Amino acid sequence: MQTTFRIIDEDGIHARPATALVNTATKFKSTEAFAEAKGKKVTLKSILGVLSLGLEAGDTLTLITEGSEEAEALSALQEVMVKEGLGEVHE
Repeated sequence: MQTTFRIIDEDGIHARPATALVNTATKFKSTEAFAEAKGKKVTLKSILGVLSLGLEAGDTLTLITEGSEEAEALSALQEVMVKEGLGEVHE
C-alpha cells in the first residue's frame, strides 16, 4: 500500500519529525515501511535513511508499507505526517 505526500513544512523533514516517522514504523514488527523520494527508496525504520532523502518543502514523498499490518502502519504514518504538519496527501 502507498500514499504520496507533498511536503509542506518549511523546514522539510528534519530530525524531530523523522524520529516520529521512524518510531511509528518500528511499532509494526511484521510490516516493512519505506519512504521514496527523488528516485531513492529507504527504510522508514532508519533515522539516517529518512534524513538522507534531504526532503524540503515542495518535495513529494511516497510512503510504502508491505506486510501483514500494512494498512494499519500506513494509516499511522499518514497520521504522523498530518499531525506533525509535515505534508498533505498529494493525489
